[in-house]
Amino acid sequence: MLTAGREVPVSKQDKVLFPQAGLTKGDLADHIRHVAEVMLPHLRDRPLTLRRFPDGINAEGFIQKQVSEHFPEWLDTVDVPLREGGTQRAVLASDEAALTYLVDQATIEFHIWPSTATALERPDLLVIDIDPPDNGSPPISELRSVARRLHDLFGELGMTPFLQTTGSRGFHVLAPLDRSEGYDTARGLAADIADTLVRADPRRLTTEFRKEKRGDRIFLDINRNGYGQTFIAPYSPRARPGASCAVPLDWSELNGAWPTGWDLRRLHRRLAQKADPWRRLHDADLACSAADAVGRLEKVRKG
Repeated sequence: MLTAGREVPVSKQDKVLFPQAGLTKGDLADHIRHVAEVMLPHLRDRPLTLRRFPDGINAEGFIQKQVSEHFPEWLDTVDVPLREGGTQRAVLASDEAALTYLVDQATIEFHIWPSTATALERPDLLVIDIDPPDNGSPPISELRSVARRLHDLFGELGMTPFLQTTGSRGFHVLAPLDRSEGYDTARGLAADIADTLVRADPRRLTTEFRKEKRGDRIFLDINRNGYGQTFIAPYSPRARPGASCAVPLDWSELNGAWPTGWDLRRLHRRLAQKADPWRRLHDADLACSAADAVGRLEKVRKG
């Protein structure tokens, strides 16, 4: 396959990776051709965590953070210092050829850091994951309501909220940061935002990390906001029977949105008709200081 001027072979294109949907590795490579233009700006320069399924999603896959020895030299990588010492070499998706190669390695899910390789310690994204309980008891309207409340609170704090379906169980609400603060400040801000919503609605919302203590409440997960943590990349497929994808949305689309509402084919039709709702996510004029937002939140709580 000729990709961005580089020949990137995709082997065993007929190999079925999504048995329930009847989708193959070739279909996954075709998906990358459809989404690369809008996906790459959100992946470029960010260390990747890969979820690979060599025998398809019905078999056991694995998570990969370290570059494999057989990966080609032309793939861009970055040495990531580890908190416990040493380093780990992570892969970067710099172009369509890189994405296609990783699909050839049976990568189905692409997860990205909230910071870039040029400033690993200073996140430029804050992410809150709206995660329903395992019993699925809250109606979709409640998940949407929580997303709207986060949208409004972000706005009060001078943050620009963005929305995506996760392609799995819930929604992500995130905002760009100006990298003036480290992860401790960003995570503290995310925790305070989540706590503010929980205090206002403790019967339906929780920040409890242990699943057995959440009951039937919606979990506001702020744990993506830490060094080395990741979240699902925009336009990445998920290893689910229907081949659903993570999809950025305009806020006006929330009323009819479902977390698993777009599979590969439906997403391709969407992109043929609609620009990327996150096309301005990385614009410098939309980024805010996490420290400034902390100060504004203190005023909101007092007021």
